[in-house]
Amino acid sequence: MAQVTIYIPNDLESQIKAMASSLNISISKFISTILEEKVKNEWSSNSRKLAGVWNDFPTLEDIRANQGNDIQREEF
Repeated sequence: MAQVTIYIPNDLESQIKAMASSLNISISKFISTILEEKVKNEWSSNSRKLAGVWNDFPTLEDIRANQGNDIQREEF
């Protein structure tokens, strides 16, 4: 496993220590979990659950109903 050295303000370190302690995990695990969440390239399960839940979203026909007709194009 790779090791990385970072420099953070003292007050941030205190907050990280407190949060990791409250979760009963190491500081390293706490930080790596946050970084994994930030760099993963996929939709969250909560976002995927939203698919199709808007019943009142207009259909394509509803959206195009008020657009009118295109005009005749000029010949080249």
